[in-house]
This record gives sequence, C-alpha cells and structure tokens, in this order.
Amino acid sequence: MPSILYYLGIAFLFTHEMDAVMYAEWQLLYFLRDMGEASAYSVFLILHVPAFFLFFWLGHHENSRVQRSFRYLAAGFLVVHAVIHTYNADSPANQFEGVLSYSLIYLAAASGLAYIITSWRRRGQLG
Repeated sequence: MPSILYYLGIAFLFTHEMDAVMYAEWQLLYFLRDMGEASAYSVFLILHVPAFFLFFWLGHHENSRVQRSFRYLAAGFLVVHAVIHTYNADSPANQFEGVLSYSLIYLAAASGLAYIITSWRRRGQLG
C-alpha cells in the first residue's frame, strides 16, 4: 500500500507540474521571477529534467535504505509544497485557478502524508 500512495503522489505532482507550465509558476519562484518570460520558462522547464530524473532514480534505487529515505523525503516535500502553494495563493503572481489545479496540489500532499503514515505504521513506528 505505501508504494501505491508514493506513486499516486508523484503522479499528482508531475501532473501539477504540467499545469504549472500553463500557469507560469516560475513567476512565483524568487530566482526566476525577475528573468524575462522566455528565459524563465526555459530555465523552469529544464530544471524539471534533473528533478524528475532524481524522482525516478532515487525512488527506485537498488539500495533499499536510499530508496526508503528518498521516498520519505519526497512525500514530505509533497506536503510542504502544498503549504507553500497555500501561502502564495493570494500572491499577484499566482495564476493557478480552479478546482483541478488545486486538487492536483492537495491530492499530492494527501498522498504524501498517507504514504508517510502507512509506511511508519508498517514499520511499527506508529500505534
């Protein structure tokens, strides 16, 4: 069950990232917001190549400790990512709108939190 929750969370995140391109999410990022639109878009897009690579590689790493640690880290990121989006919801640079865009963000977070809880329970770390 935890693996399914991890994959579901990552699927929601990756789909959100496709949505993020449509809504120019780079305008919310401190290191990209002052760049020209075309440059910021290119950098934002290219940065997803190593990010996605790390999700695939470390999330399936042959060393189970590395894999497990990365999956916990990724699941935690899904929760923090939703908190950041909530914090930035009223920003003038935030162009996300509608139930679909926000559902992707919050379902990723819910999946990440569920992954952490079920993994901890499975390992006997929670009651």
